[in-house]
Formats: sequence, C-alpha cells, structure tokens
Amino acid sequence: MNANSILKSYQHFGIHLGLDRIHQLLEKLDNPHKQVPIIHVAGTNGKGSVCAYLSSVLTAAGYRVGRYTSPHLIDWTERICINQKPISTIALQDCLEKVVRAAEGNTETPTQFEIITAAAWLYFAEQKADIAVIETGLGGRLDATNVCETPLVSVITSISLDHWQILGPTVANIAAEKAGIIKSKCPVVIGELPESARIVVEKRIQELDCPAIWVKPAIDLEDGFAEYYSSPEIGVNSSRSAVKIKYKLPLLGQVQLMNSAIALATIHTLQNLGWQISQSAIAHGIAKTQWPGRLQQTTWKNRNILIDGAHNPAAAIALREYVDNLDRTHEQSGGFCTEIASASESSFSKPAPTNQNFVNWVIGIIATKDCDDILQALLKKGDRLYLVPVPDQNSIPPAELAAIAENICPELTLCQTFPDLTTALDVAVTDENLTILCGSLYLVGYFLQQQSQT
Repeated sequence: MNANSILKSYQHFGIHLGLDRIHQLLEKLDNPHKQVPIIHVAGTNGKGSVCAYLSSVLTAAGYRVGRYTSPHLIDWTERICINQKPISTIALQDCLEKVVRAAEGNTETPTQFEIITAAAWLYFAEQKADIAVIETGLGGRLDATNVCETPLVSVITSISLDHWQILGPTVANIAAEKAGIIKSKCPVVIGELPESARIVVEKRIQELDCPAIWVKPAIDLEDGFAEYYSSPEIGVNSSRSAVKIKYKLPLLGQVQLMNSAIALATIHTLQNLGWQISQSAIAHGIAKTQWPGRLQQTTWKNRNILIDGAHNPAAAIALREYVDNLDRTHEQSGGFCTEIASASESSFSKPAPTNQNFVNWVIGIIATKDCDDILQALLKKGDRLYLVPVPDQNSIPPAELAAIAENICPELTLCQTFPDLTTALDVAVTDENLTILCGSLYLVGYFLQQQSQT
C-alpha cells in the first residue's frame, strides 16, 4: 500500500486521546523521540506560524531542522519536513510501513494521528535532525506528540474556545490540557492569554519550577517591518542582556506581531541554552518564512483573492480585523486591494475607489466548529456570502449556514448557497469587491489542490 492508503486504513479509529498507545509504538521503534531534542508548540491559533518561523530561523542558523505540523493542506508529506523540505512520498511510505509493522500485536490499535506522529519521530531520528519543532495535534496533555519529558522549550501560543467537545467546555479546561506540555524545570514561552487561562498556566509553571517568558507583541514599524524586544525570563538568572531585533515580517495580519515575537522569544531561550543562532540568521530566517493557507494572497480566474483557514472564532476575529485594516488603508491608497496586490507583487488591476467596500465571503465550515461565532465575527452589513460544503468532510449544509448567517447579519447584500466551491468562486470573483475564501483549512487545502491542477 502507498502512504495515503496506509493512513486511510487507520482513519476509522477516529480521535482517541491518550499516551499509552504511542509510547508502546515508539518503544518498539527504539524510541526515536529520545534521539532528537525538540521544541514543543501548543495553542489554539498561531501554532503553525510559530513553527514555520522557528524552523526557518534554525535552518538559516545552519541546523538540520525537523518540523512536524498538522493538518496538511494538500498532501500528507507537508506534515513532516527537514529544513522546510517535505518528506518524499517514498520515504513517508517507508516510515509508515515500519510503524505499521511495529504496531502489529499491540494491545490496542493506534489511531491515524499516532501512526503519522510515530512516522515523523522515526524520520527525524533516521535523518539525524539536530532539532525538531513539534506542533501538537489536539490539546497537549494527552496528545500523541507529548512523549518528550525534557523539551528544550515548551511554547503555548494562544488559548481560546476550540475543540471544546473534547478538551472541555471552558477556556480554563482547555488551558489545563494545553499546559500539559509543560515539563519540570524546562523553559516555557507563552503568548497573551485570557485571564482564566493565564491563571491555569501560571499555576502549572510554578508547580514545575519552570523558567518562563510571557511574550508581548512585537512593535509594528509599518511598511512590513517589526521590532522585537526580549522579555526577562521569570525564574532564571540569565547572563544575557535584553535584545532588540528589527526584522521584515513576511506573513500578513496583526496577529503575526505576536506569533513572530513568540518565535523570537523561543530563539532567545535557545541562545541562552547555548545554541548558536546569529542575529543575521534570525533576520534572514524570519524574512524567508512561508506558511500557506493563512492570510495568503492568490488568484482565481486571474482575479485577486485572499484565502485563510479562519476555522474558529478567534481566527475569524483576526481575519476580520485584517480586512478592516485593509479598508482603512483603502481610504489612503485609493483601492481596497492595493495592499494585497503590492504584497504579492501582482500586476492585476485594482478596484476603483468607492465610499464603502464590502467583502465577498466564500465560506464552508465543518460540523464540529462553532459556526455561529465564526459568522458573527466575519460578517458585516453589505457583505456578500457564498456558502459551500467542505469536500470529503462532515460539513454543515450550506442551507443551514445560510439560515444562521441571515439571522446573524440580516443586512447582507447577498446570501447564496452552492453545491461546490468552484461554482461559488466563479460567481464571487465577478465584481470588484475583495473575495475571501475561509472557514476551514480543509476547504483551503481543497482550493489549493484544485488551483494546482489548473
């Protein structure tokens, strides 16, 4: 069987959190997770961007860097990278076959996520990675990635309501699960958290006597540049002085001021631990960072569109804030899409100035997500809404989404359902408004797959 077939054969086991199966599996593989030092990254949003920044900077510093993230957008190979290069299809199949053989005779069958996670550990060990940046899949405490007792750094990017059906009904419950990646006396880097989450994480840090950095966003210098000031580590007497770094910020949105600062605080922690990472490597690595599918400018039928996962309320709020900032930029620049066009170095025509700019939203949302709060965050008076199913996923029917949307924002200019994404996009891009595809990373991945085939 090829890699896709192997992984599909484990899909029906679903989500089943716990560490016994992955420990048993890794032990049979000679514990590859103990052979590579790691940075462990958890959080509701921002995990992927932080992992991308970290792996890019460490690669620029000359290290052999593994990166494990999820979900993928187009292909499973995206999840497992060495120095930004995805694992080959043949190498992935080879690792998966070894993992499957190791799983034979186990008391309990591992889940699909455990199989791919074990394959990642195995690949990084076989490739003799100097360091690996590991993103949690779901939560943290019982996530299959949480098998290392001495991470170099544990990172918590953000905490808000998502996956509450599994992780618990409150932000504090979710915080307790994500704080499970924090280990005794190991450094911790934390982004800005709601008060209820902060209390939970602080308690865990104190109980385990961990040096901690609570990160503040970088300063926006405008014109695509930001400046980061290092924060003191709580619980540690560091001989290093505070640092100030000015850098080009390649990823879009105000949220990247926080995500990049979290990555730089983590790099500063590694420097304190003796890792050799120069200021030029930091600047170069940050500037070269790429993270597809999140506030990404692209085109459909030669028209500019923006794609973003926005798959939970916090991510939807960040997307709407970005759009509103674009709207304010329009008043000075004379075109709603000027920033998008210039950032992507596109030569496509820009819309003529108008008194008010609306958004064409092309949206699909899977059934486990909080569609009410996502739509509440995104929609405003005058917007147009094009609703679609998410292919190959248990998605909310477009007609059901339409009823919810019209109740939330009755002053939409248009609310229409479509049987598929391509039909909706063909209609949405025909006027001069900004078109945004969002609501699900699976939907964004499907779009990128279709785009690559045209």
